[in-house]
Amino acid sequence: MDELTLDCSPRFHELAGANDVNLRRIEKRFNVQVSARGDKVRIKGEKAAAGLVESLITQLMEIYDTGQEISEGALKFIIPAFHDDPSIRIKDVFSEKTRLQTGRKEITPRSVIQKEYLFAMGRFDIVISIGPAGTGKTYLAMAAAVSELLRKRVSRIVLTRPAVEAGERLGFLPGDLYEKINPYLRPLHDALYDMIEPERVGRMIEQGMIEIAPLAYMRGRTLNDAFIILDEAQNSTPDQMKMFLTRLGLNSKAVITGDITQVDLPPSVESGLIHAKMVLKDVPGIRFIHFTEKDVVRHELVKRILKAYEENDPRVRGQSL
Repeated sequence: MDELTLDCSPRFHELAGANDVNLRRIEKRFNVQVSARGDKVRIKGEKAAAGLVESLITQLMEIYDTGQEISEGALKFIIPAFHDDPSIRIKDVFSEKTRLQTGRKEITPRSVIQKEYLFAMGRFDIVISIGPAGTGKTYLAMAAAVSELLRKRVSRIVLTRPAVEAGERLGFLPGDLYEKINPYLRPLHDALYDMIEPERVGRMIEQGMIEIAPLAYMRGRTLNDAFIILDEAQNSTPDQMKMFLTRLGLNSKAVITGDITQVDLPPSVESGLIHAKMVLKDVPGIRFIHFTEKDVVRHELVKRILKAYEENDPRVRGQSL
């Protein structure tokens, strides 16, 4: 066991978090012990792990010392991301100008957590974003997908949602497949039309470059060279979530978005997103991004409304978003 000692910055308590929750996250991820007494931080553990934690804490404190804030969601992202890839320069995640070109417009993140979300989608093959409406989860995932397609890094975009309102039993609805699923997938169309001219979207759908389908239609497929987005994932079941995640083929990325306070499944049915949050939280190569009502980029009143509902929802009370 090695022991390293660092000088303790005046803002170290912000990194440590309430009841040292962030230090406990670091300890669990790197299998070390971190303690602060007076003006010193002590790290105990295997030499390599202790060295990584020293670098992690030093880089984070450099950001704090510039006067920047680092959100709880940001730390939940950065700690495991640095563990998986210590070559990450943490300040670059916060300071670099991140923009996505999507055809009709240039998309720029409007908060630190949005920037981290874009960073994660560029680095990891599976990204799961959880948080309330208005935080940009789906819109930014769509922007990343369109950017990758236009830059020819993937050959198609696959967009899917659980058609929970129809119980996924679309065969009982009138009309062809497109007419049946269109009402359930309309929000995905709206985001696409905001980024690409509608006529071009139509051509891309006809050519198979963009596919929009209900989650049930993903079964039995392997999706290669694709950017795949599962929206409203809180309305999938655990079996559906497993089915979706195992569709991932060569040179493909998957982004899952959802709000665990807005589950529309019957009370007896477990949400696949909540289940995945527990089962996959420590799987290397999968990155979770946690948004909160503080990250909402809509009207200020929306944040207050979301917080009020969250505090009164027994399904999510006590869960960490």
